[in-house]
Amino acid sequence: MTGRDGTGSLVGVFALQGDVAEHVRVLTALGAGVRLVRSAADLAGLDGLVIPGGESSVMDKLSRLLGVAPAIRQAIGEGLPVYGTCAGMIMLAESIANPIAGQQSFGGLDITVQRNAFGSQVESFETALEVPEVSGDLVHAVFIRAPAVLRAGPDVRVLASVPASRLEEPDFGTDVPAGDVPVAVRQDRLLATSFHPEVTGDWSFHRYFLEHVIR
Repeated sequence: MTGRDGTGSLVGVFALQGDVAEHVRVLTALGAGVRLVRSAADLAGLDGLVIPGGESSVMDKLSRLLGVAPAIRQAIGEGLPVYGTCAGMIMLAESIANPIAGQQSFGGLDITVQRNAFGSQVESFETALEVPEVSGDLVHAVFIRAPAVLRAGPDVRVLASVPASRLEEPDFGTDVPAGDVPVAVRQDRLLATSFHPEVTGDWSFHRYFLEHVIR
């Protein structure tokens, strides 16, 4: 039985590509059971799913090649709680502004994202974010070739943003938004962050996922 603090939840971690071990470590430390997800059968009985950072195009290709993509789409449609970080945000997005040729996503989250929105690896940065719904303290966020949300639908709740001035000028015909751009969003049982909380030691978002998204 799932505990109110997340203890006892069985959470899958999409394990075909990405920083899987880091998420496993955090979820286990918070008291959740963890199962690596590499096939459709691995989704059975899960209370939630985490899609890690990595290469979204590789995740897409492998998930379709191995036949797990349709099962994840179905699970999302049936209400499985899912948390996507960085590439995981891209995989949850309904639309990608600058996909590589043929790139697809699992969808479910009514957002449009820009891949590598803040520049290349060498332009990675860290910052402290105010996320009052998630933590009473500032959240330490690490952005590594991170996406940004260019559009959020009416049912999407923006949890945190950064100044649009941090964005790299797009070369695919989209204007840079003015003001702030969302980097953490929630739509019902879907949660996504542009950044990598699994590598910072700040477990606020994982705890929020276990305690408030999985319910």
